[in-house]
Amino acid sequence: MAGQQFQYDDSGNTFFYFLTSFVGLIVIPATYYLWPRDQNAEQLRLKSLRKVHGRCLWYCLRLMKSQQSIIPTLKKAALLFGWAVFLLLAYKVSKLDREYQEYNPYEVLGLDQGASVSEIKKQYRLLSLKFHPDKGGDEDLFMRIAKAHSALTNDESRQNWETYGNPDGPKATSFGIALPAWIVDSKNSMLVLLVYGLAFMVILPVVVGTWWYRSIRYSGDQILINTTQLFMHFMYKTPNMNMKRLSMVLTAAFEFDPRSNKEATIRPTDNIQVPQLIRELGNINVKKKEPPFCYPYSLKARVLVLAHLARMEVSDDIEEDQRFVVRKSPALLQEMVNVGCQLTMMANSRGGFHAPRLVSIENCMKLTQMIVQGLQESKSPLLQLPHFEEEHLRYCVSKKYKVRSLQDLVSLKDSDRRSMLRFLGEEKYDEVMAVLASFPSITMDTKLQVLDDEDSNNITAGSIVTVTVTLTRKRMAEVFEKEQNVTPCLGVGEEASTEDAVAQGDVSKTKAKVWQNKTKAAKKTKQSKKKKLTKKKPLPLPAAKAKQANGSASGSEVVAVAKEDEEDRSDKGSESEECEGNKDSPSERDEESDKQSDTEQDEIAGDDEEEWEALQQSVQRRERALLETKSKVTHPVYSLYYPEEKHEWWWLYIADRKDQTLVSMPYHVCTLKDTEEVELKFPAPSKTGNYQYSVILRSDSYLGLDQIRPLKLEVHEAKAVLDNHPQWDIPETEEEDEEQEDSDGIEESEEEDEDND
Repeated sequence: MAGQQFQYDDSGNTFFYFLTSFVGLIVIPATYYLWPRDQNAEQLRLKSLRKVHGRCLWYCLRLMKSQQSIIPTLKKAALLFGWAVFLLLAYKVSKLDREYQEYNPYEVLGLDQGASVSEIKKQYRLLSLKFHPDKGGDEDLFMRIAKAHSALTNDESRQNWETYGNPDGPKATSFGIALPAWIVDSKNSMLVLLVYGLAFMVILPVVVGTWWYRSIRYSGDQILINTTQLFMHFMYKTPNMNMKRLSMVLTAAFEFDPRSNKEATIRPTDNIQVPQLIRELGNINVKKKEPPFCYPYSLKARVLVLAHLARMEVSDDIEEDQRFVVRKSPALLQEMVNVGCQLTMMANSRGGFHAPRLVSIENCMKLTQMIVQGLQESKSPLLQLPHFEEEHLRYCVSKKYKVRSLQDLVSLKDSDRRSMLRFLGEEKYDEVMAVLASFPSITMDTKLQVLDDEDSNNITAGSIVTVTVTLTRKRMAEVFEKEQNVTPCLGVGEEASTEDAVAQGDVSKTKAKVWQNKTKAAKKTKQSKKKKLTKKKPLPLPAAKAKQANGSASGSEVVAVAKEDEEDRSDKGSESEECEGNKDSPSERDEESDKQSDTEQDEIAGDDEEEWEALQQSVQRRERALLETKSKVTHPVYSLYYPEEKHEWWWLYIADRKDQTLVSMPYHVCTLKDTEEVELKFPAPSKTGNYQYSVILRSDSYLGLDQIRPLKLEVHEAKAVLDNHPQWDIPETEEEDEEQEDSDGIEESEEEDEDND
């Protein structure tokens, strides 16, 4: 009976197959993931950004890193070496001889295929005389000759050979282990055990333990758990946190402690340079003894952050430490925002303590903007632009221009803007305009509804309100084009009539600036159009007479208008009388009322279908958003002093600015390239009435580009829950019909039984 046999590969051929497969499994995926991407593409991308971002710190550092880095070359060399080993092994395997050979007894006896039995016996006799062990022949060879003779002359052996390829019948299945035999050799047993022990009992546990110990210290956002607990403690302790206190809590993070993070360093020169920066900065509350604010790492990080906000130059020794602290700060501030939201939800659900105030969470967002741009809170947003210094701001805030923000600078005419920025040369002015044109201009549209409700526009107490916010990003360059297209249209009023001039004046007054709410501007223009239309309407007769008496219009025009009105009224009156005369019959009136009811029902059904289609589209859109993974690479931020390339991200949330509380948790918008739709959900107040909230959009990178939209909420009383819903009410007639059918069925069956009897 066939069995199984395991044996080591003495020749080492099978081991080459195993080694080739193993190397291939490593080299092929490593090439796909680790091969350096096209450096020319990165160089072209940097070249395209040079006009705008050429002066940014991160851009200069990226250029230096790409020129000095040898890591791509080392990766290529290692991968090429791996491929060379793989190809060499593959060539070695292709040259190996096959060990398996088909058994052929005719070849053993030296006969042609199909020889007769007599020829076989004759050849066997000759070979026996020559190779028999008693005659001094080879015993192994004689055994093979005897086996071949038996396979060709014995019926059972011949049948086994023809069926299984072996005269002895089916052989045992042989498995070759792809390891050389010297591994299990008794001479090498101690060495092999030592290697196995080191690999599986020392190296593997140490590697897994180190990885596990490091991973459990960090949260999902790669923030130390101890840092998150520290933030939660101080935000719970100080619900109303000002900017000074916030900077102290931020720089107390364990990411800046060398004992918790190896990237942080404490240098011997810190004892000289840090006190010098403290003297230059002034009062930064050095004498505070509250831990961990008094620790050396926290004090150093706080000094470096404040020096960055003041745009102070630091020595080369601690410049790298400052870049490390600044680079880590936005992620830590985002963690503080998350902690504030968690405490707010806990306070709303459990109670028992004060939730962090809205100003504390918004200060975290403002400090992120300040760190990215390297500006203090009191500084002008215009200092985000290149070539702008403190002494240049006096040209902008003069009585003639009154430019205090980026939006004011955009709204100026080209001539006025160039005149105001006369302290800049042509090249510098063009660079400023290119940078300003790359800044984002966000349009925010909101839609308020209650999903999964019969009346989605009716907000009841305690219902879940969904605010759908559509964000559209455009470049400031498009705003410039709009300004240029709109400006010539406003200068037409010299030859126009007085009424047209007044209308144009209304339009110019109601023209919204580019950064203001477009809905408000649209409402104002509609109101101005309505006013214009009311002025051009034909006046009725009494008003015309009054106007003629006041001398405001010519008498002939008023009389003509009055006559036309009287004629129109007489025509309408005659038509209405004819219609009323035709409606005398009650049957016709009933028909018309039925038609009106049918049209109303059709309109209601059409509205229901539209609402259903809109609901289905929103559900499909949400499902696609959940399944789709969008890239967080949006648009590079222009930041002169930030040491790393950063992309535009935003916070979107709803707040009650009167009570200084969050209504919905801030949503971190990280995928806004052109258009993004975000749903913010919150429970409606439990009491009926009118509520005034605000939809707030804040940038995490730019100062002065935040937006606030008012959100009015009218909460109604919730409908009473019906104990007996109509769908569960079974009419009595239906029950009676069912009982009658049952009784009829019973009577019919009884009659049939009687007939059968």
